Amino acid sequence: MLALNNIQILYDRAIEAVRDVSLEVAQGTIVALLGSNGAGKSTILKAISGVLYQEDGEIMSGSILLDGERISGAAPRDIVCKGLLQVPEGRALFATLTVEENLLMGGFTRSRSEAADGLDTVYGLFPRIKERRTQVAGYLSGGEQQMVAVGRALMGRPRLLMLDEPSLGLAPQIVDTIFEAIIKLNAESAMTVLLVEQNAQLALQTASYGYIIENGRIVLDGPAEKLRSNNDVQEFYLGFSGGERRSMRDVKHYKRRKRWLS
Repeated sequence: MLALNNIQILYDRAIEAVRDVSLEVAQGTIVALLGSNGAGKSTILKAISGVLYQEDGEIMSGSILLDGERISGAAPRDIVCKGLLQVPEGRALFATLTVEENLLMGGFTRSRSEAADGLDTVYGLFPRIKERRTQVAGYLSGGEQQMVAVGRALMGRPRLLMLDEPSLGLAPQIVDTIFEAIIKLNAESAMTVLLVEQNAQLALQTASYGYIIENGRIVLDGPAEKLRSNNDVQEFYLGFSGGERRSMRDVKHYKRRKRWLS
């Protein structure tokens, strides 16, 4: 469904944020993209969504394909209309609008009847924000705002939903609610999900496949179950180490892609 082929991204045409990244997200799957702060995860999502220009970022080489069609360089609106939507880190709600007005903004490409159906779906997934649908979004708790942000993306009826750090700063109960909704949507409607998440344990429990990115490069990928059992992943990301934490780049037996060794 989604394929990135040897993507290189620069900011201000000087700072390389992503180098030769390739990854695939098959239709109907949940794929996790893991990495530390500054590894390039959010940059990749912005490149897919077509919003790099807002931060003077640019795809210098490579391609992004959706269903075999090149979308790198396409306008964000056109990408949304193709069914690819993102929940950004930090939620980015319209703070002065109500909950329902924020949700309806997410369905701007849909008909009135589709928007009404979308509201029913979102409120069914998140009853908590239905109770607050007339409240101003800026006064909600962080967890409620995240539910609204996810719901706003769902209003666009995404074929592929991208989530950037959906658990960041949230209470465990709220995180459980959001991830249960993601899993339910994937199981019942085969919605494809690309998940960027620093909580590696949670991400690898949710996803079927994962990629690990370090310093703008993919250093490891594989089925989520295999990544969970990898000693180096356990040490660096899952906190199962009895010794000193190491950088992934310092792990000599770490499996890297052939181009990483060239």
